[in-house]
Amino acid sequence: MSIIGLDIGGTKCTVIREDERGIPRNVGRFPTTNVHDTLASLYKTIERLDVGGDPVFGVSCGGPLDARTGVILSPPNLPGWDAIPIVDELKSRFGGEAYLMNDANAGALAEWRYGAAKGCQNVVFLTFGTGNGAGLILDGRLYEGTSGYAGEVGHMRLAPDGPVGFGKAGSFEGFCSGGGIGRMARERAMAPGGWPSLTADSAEDITAKVVAEAADRGDPQAVELLADVGRYLGMGLALIIDILNPQIIV
Repeated sequence: MSIIGLDIGGTKCTVIREDERGIPRNVGRFPTTNVHDTLASLYKTIERLDVGGDPVFGVSCGGPLDARTGVILSPPNLPGWDAIPIVDELKSRFGGEAYLMNDANAGALAEWRYGAAKGCQNVVFLTFGTGNGAGLILDGRLYEGTSGYAGEVGHMRLAPDGPVGFGKAGSFEGFCSGGGIGRMARERAMAPGGWPSLTADSAEDITAKVVAEAADRGDPQAVELLADVGRYLGMGLALIIDILNPQIIV
């Protein structure tokens, strides 16, 4: 039996296969583009892994999604991914079994079972990728909420105005995600006076990675921006701690 892991992110996708000792090997990564091309890249990457006749696929993806039916339901950071039956597609192409889970929930379970939160009963796992969300382990079990959307902390509004995330100005995701950091940097670069040290050819080339590299070089504007991000991160964590009283945040 081959166990294949797929992570579908707003910026990049990853495909892994574990070896006979359960260690992830054969890691493939590629950028997330439009839905058609990204799915084609996923399937081609899986084909190169030679999964055999009885694979088990675990798919993690940002929500909203329907884990029960295995359908991706128009995540805000995946434009065009509208009602994609990823579980049925994988089973029809490769056989075996397939399962879909919110990426933050999958991360929470992994850290709880095998990682930094092992042995804890109340855990908050935070994602900081293109978006921002949380997976919750409460009283020793995954908590998904009434409709499966518990943990969407990126929706929390931390300021009356500010960078947009989840369609909300001043949200936790707007301030504290890779996408949010990139948007804040682009806005500052295009403001009067600009950001002289950034050498990106266009505003769209200014990403969180560009900001981090500039901060590593001592760029004062980059350092200031990341300090702002840190302050809002502290605000968001304080709210989560007050409400959920976790043993650990990963």
